[in-house]
Amino acid sequence: MSAPVVDVWGPVAPGARSSYPAAPEPHETWNLAGGKAWVYYSPLNRRQLIRPVILSDGFSGGSSDLDQLFHGLEENGDYRFISELHASGRDVIILGYDDRTASITDNADTAIECIRRALSERVGQAKLVVGGFSMGGLVTRYALARMEQDPACPDHETSLYFSYDTPHQGGWLPIALQAFTHYATDKWGDAPLMGPVLRQFSGLLNSPAAKQMARWHIEKVGDTPAQAPERTAFLKALDEVGGWPRSVRRIGVANGVDTGTGNGVKAGVIAVRCDGETLHDTWLKTQAKGDQVVAKLQKTGEGVTEVRTSGLPDIDGAPGGLFVLPSPAGDTGSFGLAALLMALIGNEVDPDVITTSCFIPSISAVDAGDINDPKALYRAITPDRSALDAYLCASRNEGHTTMTEELGAWIVNEIVAQS
Repeated sequence: MSAPVVDVWGPVAPGARSSYPAAPEPHETWNLAGGKAWVYYSPLNRRQLIRPVILSDGFSGGSSDLDQLFHGLEENGDYRFISELHASGRDVIILGYDDRTASITDNADTAIECIRRALSERVGQAKLVVGGFSMGGLVTRYALARMEQDPACPDHETSLYFSYDTPHQGGWLPIALQAFTHYATDKWGDAPLMGPVLRQFSGLLNSPAAKQMARWHIEKVGDTPAQAPERTAFLKALDEVGGWPRSVRRIGVANGVDTGTGNGVKAGVIAVRCDGETLHDTWLKTQAKGDQVVAKLQKTGEGVTEVRTSGLPDIDGAPGGLFVLPSPAGDTGSFGLAALLMALIGNEVDPDVITTSCFIPSISAVDAGDINDPKALYRAITPDRSALDAYLCASRNEGHTTMTEELGAWIVNEIVAQS
């Protein structure tokens, strides 16, 4: 499976790829408040910004990495997205952020500044194309909508908005995984080697952006899964600017199928279990409907901590973009990451780990239903249910933000057709 455009766990993950081949030197680098934009002019445009396409980075730890983004967009082994945009006469602006865990509304300020800069640098009157990958689609969605409502903002002069596997209805971070990460951090967060890694992961899950994206969140072990206050506030802010930009054509793609066919992960089964030096008979289960113990956590020599959920859908197996992590050792996914952390703190992990799970359900990526509705999760998606003007779902459930010819070429064709 090719590397995704957005690597959610980022470089903090043990076993993650430490570096990528250097991206070509941008023709221009714009220093923005809260981020950077790297400009690659189309060879057809003689180093002038004529038909700008802004591609926003999404959620991960730390600052945006141009090498990683360029690799996912262009050197992914399937579809050279930047080259195809260039061949159509489009200039590519890759928008990155100093802190990808910051609030969506804060990073939207950076996106607005990028749009302003593109308009000021543009030669001619061609409308902009603006969109993003994963949470980058929410950042640019909010930015464009706010520019339409705020009299202090200029006309965004954008004709097309796109999103690529964006959690319009929220994303799924398994409660069992969240609980294990916080539990391990509580127990070993001060350990010399593993402590910093565990604290980074717990902090990542509790960051403003993660809280705004996750449909269900727990800040610590023992919390009841619910929408975080940060998510509620973001949804209110989005509603106050109209929910969507209105003067643009809205399109999007999903890395999951629209047929309702799940990814094969069964509900209510043990995804990962370990026993050893630091943890005794500790396991995490995939999410099932109804009342459920999703995790049994026990530091060796201490009592058992059970993590319970109630009323959540069986979402780990739902159709959608999969939670993946590119690594030389293979995809550790969501539960696979827990397995890796369990081993690193001195335990033997049972074989046959269910490594991954649904991350962005298809109905969330194309805004076609509530992911809290088990029937909607596994129902075939029809155009009348989507808030988008047009969308395309993948022909298989694949890695979140994986760039494929199927999805990438569809977006390029939509951009060309809009001009």
